[in-house]
Amino acid sequence: MDAKAYWVGFNLVKGIGAVRLRQILDFFGTLEIAWNSPQEGLLAAGLPLKIVENFQQMRNKVDLELIMANIEKKHVKVMTWDDPDYPRRLKEINQAPPVLFIYGSINVEDDWAVAVVGTRRVTPYGRQVAAEISRFLAQNGVTVVSGLARGVDAIAHQTALQAGGRSIAVLGSGVDVIYPPEHRKLAGEIASQGALVSDYAMGTPPDGVNFPPRNRIISGLSLATVVVEAGEKSGALITAEFAVEQGRDVFAVPGSILTPQSEGTNRLIEQGARPLLKMAEILDALKLEQIPEKQLTRKMNPTSVVEKNLLNCLSQDPLHVDELCSLSGLPISEVSATLTMMELKGMVTQVGGMHYVAARETKGSYLVDNTH
Repeated sequence: MDAKAYWVGFNLVKGIGAVRLRQILDFFGTLEIAWNSPQEGLLAAGLPLKIVENFQQMRNKVDLELIMANIEKKHVKVMTWDDPDYPRRLKEINQAPPVLFIYGSINVEDDWAVAVVGTRRVTPYGRQVAAEISRFLAQNGVTVVSGLARGVDAIAHQTALQAGGRSIAVLGSGVDVIYPPEHRKLAGEIASQGALVSDYAMGTPPDGVNFPPRNRIISGLSLATVVVEAGEKSGALITAEFAVEQGRDVFAVPGSILTPQSEGTNRLIEQGARPLLKMAEILDALKLEQIPEKQLTRKMNPTSVVEKNLLNCLSQDPLHVDELCSLSGLPISEVSATLTMMELKGMVTQVGGMHYVAARETKGSYLVDNTH
């Protein structure tokens, strides 16, 4: 069975989050061993009896193979801490979600993302500002992240997509349960130009208690959070709080002191959030005007251990694929497949007869470690 099945299984257990899952991994080494462990072993790992009982009840009633088959059938990707393409910025936060369910795709360019959030009861002013911010970000290669809610969230997603940009929606339900239901079409469009993301299991309904915790993912995926309009008790303020805790920038759009929808944003500014007065201030503050150069550099750098290994073996002197297999200790199938991807990225060049050289730009932009 796929090792990810055990991650999905533990994700179903009430009381086991990022901290306890790390505890389990440190003790057992793999989640497969932990999943098949008797009660004594789980207690020895330091889990409280109540959580062990929760786990045993869950283990006895779920069919992991059936769950994984359903996930595959719905074309959903499961991503864990172990995946090299787990979102880099999200992995930096405290207690990053151990498991993500993704419908669509998260790409390298999504490293440059900004969250645009706000009230569901958006004013005409807020509607205009949310649209202009999202359009500006999308046109400058910045992925727009939000929560698929009514109001500001929906405007942010829609405008980013209409501008030809990417968008990511973080759900407070399973990625196969769209809420609100009238946003099903929008959700499909987001998945085609970005991704629907959730750390909740497939089929999880949109319970009210799910939404505040998911906001940490919205801010965690983003370099900064922009709050357009928010009442004093808006969920957007929770996203801003998470952003501050994660060391990310917070921008707030100032509004009328007579408008309830601006009470939260004006309060954020009073507390130290940066007032957003011009769209370009986001790019300036986050150095996002350098995105094209950063994206090129990222594509030129190795993104896996195998790519790094092969790059270390290559120089400007052509090497046959068989020689690369010998030097790297990797099988021919893996070397060939990886070289194909590296060639598409511009990291290596095939010079004929299955001979490869490293691209000069790659060697110049990546410090090669030859000590292994």
